[in-house]
Amino acid sequence: MYLKRKVYEQLLDWKNDTDRSTLEISGARQVGKTYLINKFADENYKHKIYINLFEQSGQQFMKCYKQATEWTPGTKRPEHPLQDAFRLYDLDFMDSDDTVIIIDEIQESAEIYNRIREFTRQFQAHFIVTGSYLGRIYEPDFRFSSGDMTRIPIYTLSFEEVLLAFDEALYQDYLTLSEKQGEPETYDKLKAVYDIYCQIGGYPKVVETYLEKRDIEKAQGVLVKIIDTFTNESIRYFTDILDTRVFTQIFLSICRILNRESKGLAEGSLSEELQKLVTKDYSSNLSKATCNRAISWLFFSGIVGFCAKITEMDILDFKAASRCYFMDLGLAHYYLSLTGTDRRTLAGTLNENFVYINLKKRQDFPAEIAFETPAFATYKGGVDGKTETLPIYLFEQYKF
Repeated sequence: MYLKRKVYEQLLDWKNDTDRSTLEISGARQVGKTYLINKFADENYKHKIYINLFEQSGQQFMKCYKQATEWTPGTKRPEHPLQDAFRLYDLDFMDSDDTVIIIDEIQESAEIYNRIREFTRQFQAHFIVTGSYLGRIYEPDFRFSSGDMTRIPIYTLSFEEVLLAFDEALYQDYLTLSEKQGEPETYDKLKAVYDIYCQIGGYPKVVETYLEKRDIEKAQGVLVKIIDTFTNESIRYFTDILDTRVFTQIFLSICRILNRESKGLAEGSLSEELQKLVTKDYSSNLSKATCNRAISWLFFSGIVGFCAKITEMDILDFKAASRCYFMDLGLAHYYLSLTGTDRRTLAGTLNENFVYINLKKRQDFPAEIAFETPAFATYKGGVDGKTETLPIYLFEQYKF
């Protein structure tokens, strides 16, 4: 089943750009990166080479790479060792604009990652690399190729993409809502799809399962497997976290902070607040450093995102990481439900999380709205003199 993605147009823009660069696809696990770039390559190039450094194809390519780049001092150096490596790997390789080379799971080799500059400058063929940023965060051997790369993030399916997959006719009605008065029946249908989206989220495999089975519980079961996969894969990068439950503990603590009516923090920072909750309710021996590292890991994984706080409507009083949201509504719904959140609070928190995700996407380059992260604001003078909170979406007014 093919789920149409809007980011496909960005891939076409990159291919047609006269300023040559290597394309880096970023995004959380299981958001459909590998499927999408292979589909894009098959539809837009005459020849494709796909290498997964985590699988057998990666092992085979590394043998070709080592053979092509070996050199004995005092002998003539090979003129085009990198091109030779691809010729050894694929006898049909031609270095031309009609060839695309995909290197997946590139975090598995610092040596190959550090060749990106040469891929960009020495080849006519186009290069796409993808993988987990996690594998490079703590490894000093990885160098960044600024100026030689174009980075495109891929998220889980948006509401619009899910709506298109559910009902194309309803999607077309949705596109014209701002131009004319919609029928009440149309709004009811859209609300029904949104309610499902809030429960299953946008991981492609989860959405596909729902479309095939029309069963929310089965779709959520697939989501749980994705969570387990992420957790198990992440642990191998850690030396100080032995219990995979630390991620679940952090997720549940994020939910408890999100469910508070007051948007402020009792502690000085979000990490301190989370660490306090985790150690109080789940694991008293978890250090602050470990908790901070796990939170950063989740952020760089694309699992959670940070939200800022603007105190007293003063944009100069801006605190960047005052709140945390999930980058997928299905994840948010799953963990909020585990905390026993009542239906009214659950709906409100999911709506707030939905707005956050959409604002976050609008701050990718080129940014549509201001601030480095979405933000909420507080002001005094509310009901009974209490501090009130402005909804996060009001800050769409701050546009460039």
